[in-house]
Amino acid sequence: MISTSFGDIFYNNCFKNGILPIRVSQEDLDKLFDDAERGANATLTIDLPNQEIRGPDGGKVKFEIDPFRKHCLINGLDDIGLTMEKKKSIDTYEAKLKERAWA
Repeated sequence: MISTSFGDIFYNNCFKNGILPIRVSQEDLDKLFDDAERGANATLTIDLPNQEIRGPDGGKVKFEIDPFRKHCLINGLDDIGLTMEKKKSIDTYEAKLKERAWA
């Protein structure tokens, strides 16, 4: 989703749902609309790793994204996936808990 602005709640919820909200300047948005109106074969390509939008003429529009959110989107991580990245540490902690004698 590309726009010049987003409401804070909507913007944050996009990431929680695996949607990339891209903020660009009005000038860049106008250029992207111009590129998109070139017909059925006009495509815009989003390159998240390089943080750019490429138009059908080879033009590029750069965009900013928080590195953590970028990592999550590229790796398909939601809140559960992020927790599972810590599985080894969680398992170690739980094993230590089992060793304790609770009386």
